[in-house]
Amino acid sequence: MANPRQTSIREGITRTALVAMGVLTAFPVLSLVNPAQLESYGVVDPDPIVLTLLQHRGVFQLLLGAALVWAAFRPGVRVPVALAAIVSKGVALGLTVSRPDVLAEASTTVLVFDPVCLVLLTALLADVAVGRRRRVREGVPA
Repeated sequence: MANPRQTSIREGITRTALVAMGVLTAFPVLSLVNPAQLESYGVVDPDPIVLTLLQHRGVFQLLLGAALVWAAFRPGVRVPVALAAIVSKGVALGLTVSRPDVLAEASTTVLVFDPVCLVLLTALLADVAVGRRRRVREGVPA
């Protein structure tokens, strides 16, 4: 059986990581009120349609970020939220690294933050799976 103190520490680390990932993931929503924020992604003076699409993307990033924060406090939603974040961040990273011209101008967010999130979210899924297996072995209801 798991040590309650270790479980509490693990839960605190998980919550902190999810909240941090969520807040940082939501950052692109600032482009709605300050389009100049897009310069941090290498986008300067975008065409109106590009600006609209990037601002719309910012809203989706806000939703994903909010879901990650929600998952920090609702363990029951962690698996689907982690899977959604892994798909979203994985596709963004895959598109970036598969296009040399984009990779050359890629932001730190895509090249550092997103891979770190992918590792942490995969570890979260593994931890959930191991915990479920342990509870099944011990005859504890999931």
